[in-house]
Amino acid sequence: MIVGPVRDGKVSAIFSALSSYPATSSVLVFDAEKDISWLQAEYPQVPTVPRRDGWASTLILIASESLRRTEAVVRAQRAERLAIESQGHATLGLYMLDMRPGINNALTSILGNADLLLLEPGHASAECRDQIRTVHTMALRLNEIMQRFSSLATEMRAGEKDSQAETATVSHRFGSSS
Repeated sequence: MIVGPVRDGKVSAIFSALSSYPATSSVLVFDAEKDISWLQAEYPQVPTVPRRDGWASTLILIASESLRRTEAVVRAQRAERLAIESQGHATLGLYMLDMRPGINNALTSILGNADLLLLEPGHASAECRDQIRTVHTMALRLNEIMQRFSSLATEMRAGEKDSQAETATVSHRFGSSS
C-alpha cells in the first residue's frame, strides 16, 4: 500500500489503522523533508520516499523489490513444505527397507505353511482349501511387491553411487582448473 503525502497529523492515524493488517506492506511518500527523521523513527519498518524528482521511479523500484521478496518467500515456503514432505517419504522408505527382511521371513513362512496344507488335501474341507489358496496367492502377491521394492532400492543405491561419482568428477575438474 502506498500512503502519502497526507495532511499533518494524519500519518499516525493511517499507520495505526494499517497496523491491524500485519500482512500489508506500506510505502510512505512525503513532501516535507523535516518529517523524514520523525517518520523513520516512528515507523522504522515502513520505507519512506521523499517526493522529489524521480520519486515515482523509486516507488516503482521499491514495489518491484517487494513483489520479488514476496515471491521469494512463497517459493521458500513451498520448498520448505516439499522438503518436509520428502523427509517424511524418506523416513518411510528407510523404515520399509529396515522392515523388508522381517516381512520376507513372514511371507516365506506363510507360503511354506500354505504349500504344506495344500499338499494334504484330505485334512481340510474344500472351503478351507479355497481359503488356503487365497492366502497363498495373496502371499505371492506381497512377495512380488517386496521383490519390486528390493529392485527399486538397488536401483536407488546405484543411482546414488553414479551421482556421487559424477559429483566427484565435476568437483575434480573444477578443482584442477583453478
